[in-house]
Amino acid sequence: MLGVKLEETRVYQEAKQEGQKEGREELKLELVPQFLARGMSMQDVAQLLNLTIEQVRLASEQESSTST
Repeated sequence: MLGVKLEETRVYQEAKQEGQKEGREELKLELVPQFLARGMSMQDVAQLLNLTIEQVRLASEQESSTST
């Protein structure tokens, strides 16, 4: 085409960054139950992972509903 590779386009770069950001957020939410199981408070987990208390609460509820 115009000699431009898909990987060089702004749209591709933005989509890639967004995907990486979502992946990091997913990983944080997966870590929540592990930290809580080790006795950390929701406030400490939220602060450590840079999440809100509500995000921590929802992640812990989601984990408990899928493990039963």
